[in-house]
Amino acid sequence: MAQPADLLYSKEHEWVKVDGQVATIGITDYAQNSLGDIVYVELPKVGAKIAQFSSVGVVESVKAVSDLFTPIGGEVTEVNAELENDPAVVNRDPYGGGWMFKLKLSDGAQTGGLLSPGDYDKLVSE
Repeated sequence: MAQPADLLYSKEHEWVKVDGQVATIGITDYAQNSLGDIVYVELPKVGAKIAQFSSVGVVESVKAVSDLFTPIGGEVTEVNAELENDPAVVNRDPYGGGWMFKLKLSDGAQTGGLLSPGDYDKLVSE
């Protein structure tokens, strides 16, 4: 599956969409597919200051429990409350309604360490 062209990706299978100083973060289609049916998502707290690539939560599926990492650092401004009642939305729509949290960027230059859609495609096809 080709990745959405307006996103950047991490090697840990998270995506980020940067809009000015706000970054929206979720897990990729590859990640949700590998995990299977997602039954629980633990997200960071609004107001938390988090460093790039740090563990910020947990994604639990019928197959496994995986750490959720942030591909970019900053202050959490919003979490997707819908996931508390319906975590499976991540399986159905990982790049849309399945977003996980938003943050205010601490340093926009951090995007330089992320993968382009083409580079991420290469990573998951290996």
